[in-house]
Amino acid sequence: MRRAIWIPAAAIVVLAAAAFAAINVYDHKQRDKIAPGISIGSVPVGKLTAAEAQAKVQASLTEHLNQDVHVRAGDHSFKLEGAKLERHVDVRALVDRAVGMSHRGGILTRTLHSLKDKPVHAALPITVDFSKAAVKSFAAHVGAKVDEDPVDASVTPRPSGLEQKPSRDGVKVAQGTLRSRLYKALATPAGITSLRAHLQTVKPKVSTTDLAKKYPSYIIVDRSHFKLRLYEGLKLEHTYDVAIGQQGLETPAGLYDVQWRETNPSWHVPNSDWAGDLAGKTIPPGPDDPIKARWMAFDGAAGIHGVDPSEYGSIGHQASHGCVRMRIPDVIDVYDKTQVGTPVYIA
Repeated sequence: MRRAIWIPAAAIVVLAAAAFAAINVYDHKQRDKIAPGISIGSVPVGKLTAAEAQAKVQASLTEHLNQDVHVRAGDHSFKLEGAKLERHVDVRALVDRAVGMSHRGGILTRTLHSLKDKPVHAALPITVDFSKAAVKSFAAHVGAKVDEDPVDASVTPRPSGLEQKPSRDGVKVAQGTLRSRLYKALATPAGITSLRAHLQTVKPKVSTTDLAKKYPSYIIVDRSHFKLRLYEGLKLEHTYDVAIGQQGLETPAGLYDVQWRETNPSWHVPNSDWAGDLAGKTIPPGPDDPIKARWMAFDGAAGIHGVDPSEYGSIGHQASHGCVRMRIPDVIDVYDKTQVGTPVYIA
């Protein structure tokens, strides 16, 4: 009776040992198989061996990873070569993760899941490594080619008038934004072939409007033609006939500004030889004062002033002692339209 009981028990042990051995053999054969339902990126790799999965994923990436990227910045086009980006994916590590996810739990659990083809619903994201140095260098290159400094408005006085250069906006590539967009796009396995760089407008420090406010009035004296041109808001307001300094006492050429102004001024006679006994004296308004109506000093002793109507015949000639002579109505008109600080260009 004992012997009869022992024989079936021994058989069970033998069968169990055989079954466990078979399970071990089966589990070993399945060790590099990936469970159904797993994908790497958008590539399904379920039921594939590790080697098959690696080859499949690598093949799906090759075309995209080697693509050039074309960037448009304004009217300029640039190419970021795929070879310089050195884009690559650690496919082996992703496949190892997929295999690991497929064989979780004990040997009996793994075998049961494998026999039932139980799916593991998982999608492993793909992160692409690339050369950030290449992207930085490329963005800097785009900026160097596209960036334009703004141009400040300016005026240059000429004998014939004001030569004006209008302001112009500059442009600058938003390099930080361009780098960020490239980093984001290149880090994914999806193909990226083109994008447009963002441009920023750079305003000038001095606009045309600012310049007109800076110079509400401007005087140009053309000695060769005995003309005084008055500008308001950088536009020619009026041209007047004037007299200038005679030979040896020329009206001083150069760029000045109105230093001070007087109505019905006294004549402060310069300490010069030509003044004779009057040198250094102050002649009050009246018949002996040749400076009539208005005075606008631009170089100390030199200035713009009116003359007595009896001397209107000197207008259009070299007839003064360094000053700019004008008819009384004209000098009053200029006086009323200018102020201290008004530029005076003697050409």
